[in-house]
Amino acid sequence: MIFLPVPFFVSFLLMTFLLRMVRLEDERRPALPFLVLLGLMVVQVLLVGLRWGYGISAVMPLMASLASFVPPLSWLAFSTLSQKEAQPGGQAAAAPWRAGLPHLALPVCVVVMMVAGGPVDAALILGFAGYGLALLWKSRLGPDGLTASRLDGALRSWRSMQISALTLIGSALSDIAISLDLAFGTGRMAPAIVSGFSTLVLFALGYAASRMDAIPQPEASVPQGQTEVEDSTARAATGEDAAIAARLEELMVEKQLFRDPDLNLARLSRRLGLPARAVSNAVNRAHGMSVSQYVNNHRVQEACRLLQTTQLPITHIAFEAGFMTKSNFNREFLRVTAMSPSRWRLQHTT
Repeated sequence: MIFLPVPFFVSFLLMTFLLRMVRLEDERRPALPFLVLLGLMVVQVLLVGLRWGYGISAVMPLMASLASFVPPLSWLAFSTLSQKEAQPGGQAAAAPWRAGLPHLALPVCVVVMMVAGGPVDAALILGFAGYGLALLWKSRLGPDGLTASRLDGALRSWRSMQISALTLIGSALSDIAISLDLAFGTGRMAPAIVSGFSTLVLFALGYAASRMDAIPQPEASVPQGQTEVEDSTARAATGEDAAIAARLEELMVEKQLFRDPDLNLARLSRRLGLPARAVSNAVNRAHGMSVSQYVNNHRVQEACRLLQTTQLPITHIAFEAGFMTKSNFNREFLRVTAMSPSRWRLQHTT
């Protein structure tokens, strides 16, 4: 009977995620770093299966080399969701490949150490821990920090970023534990731990990458001074915040921007001619919620109107109101109304 290690099945599952993402329409397809990251996970899990399932130690150098790309690719992938489209002064943003060049430091360092006989494990531990902490720090901005992510999926993308950050940190901690066991213990359980945890980590990272929303194509450069949003819910709303919130509300009511499924914070800031941080802060302080929640509230209100005044199917209403998926529509509808769409329709049309 042919033995198929569990990592092979995980690799097949990740491959289905990748193929599903690649087959999406261009405007729905996630950014290239996410696709590359998921492809890397597929190969890495296969190598884990070959190494610990069949004892093929010749794949170890390739495993270490590819592993060094995981942390920087994770960072670059999520950075595309908060990427600024223009630099202060109206200059064009740096090319993606140029922005990624500094992140080649970890892979280059690992390859050099493999050739020269340096502490490869220590470099990988530092890389995973460092990028994991950096992603965790970036996530402090909340869903509004992902200015290029569709508002319908900003919360999901933000949670995926947190999962990726904690997974990278967990991988570093497990490597430390394994190194200590090999150095001061028997090391008898190390292979099983490496195989099982590596598969779990790679699957978690791959799943997080597969949950990303596509990034809408940019329409124009952002206003000068555009910066990332910051957490400001603890501060009271100022007169300027109230004025921005009023202008945004006017756009929502008159232009019904919430109907655009590709709407994101960057687009809203362009329509208002303001930095994304100013718009996010105004909504946070004036309404006590994130921009994604604010827009989804309008979408739910529109869905309620359609549920009460039309006989359209609920799925059609969800898309008409601006939601991308029925699952997100149901979740947001429950958050706002404390009941399901079908129950709400039943109570308000009889």
